[in-house]
Amino acid sequence: MKADDSRALLHEGEELGHEARAVSTDHAKLKLWLRMLACTTQIETEIRRRLRVHFDMSLARFDYMAQLHRHRDGVKMNQLSRQLMVTTGNVTGLTDELERDGLVQRENDASDRRAWRVSLTPKGMRIFETMALEHEKWILELFGGLDGKAVQQLHQTLGQLRVQMMQLDKSEEKNP
Repeated sequence: MKADDSRALLHEGEELGHEARAVSTDHAKLKLWLRMLACTTQIETEIRRRLRVHFDMSLARFDYMAQLHRHRDGVKMNQLSRQLMVTTGNVTGLTDELERDGLVQRENDASDRRAWRVSLTPKGMRIFETMALEHEKWILELFGGLDGKAVQQLHQTLGQLRVQMMQLDKSEEKNP
């Protein structure tokens, strides 16, 4: 792996985070994992902070509302649980809070009377769309140090990694 000036700058700024665990003799792929983890943690921490400061909103509530925004006609709570990769208990708790705040509504599912469909209320739609516009600006700002070519290359490379992970998951399901 060729010299990495960013590591020295991060070290000077005492911002190594997860990367502090890596040493020069570690494999490049381990260093990459730690850098990806550090970047993800930093970006997520900053987004959490901004959502809290600007909208008094948690990232979990924002993500929940984002899923409902994608499903304008509502979504079953168990499907929402799978999409958010959280337990149905977490979804129920968030639904209770957001319903109490007038941001979501819960209705019986017409095709399955045992299930609930959740959707954004008009108030929830307005608030989410305002947050989403700011969120997009924040992401553009946080990735502003990367040019378009670097973003495209990183996106493609991480896509390849995700495909590999999906294939590994399927292989593990067949051969636990």
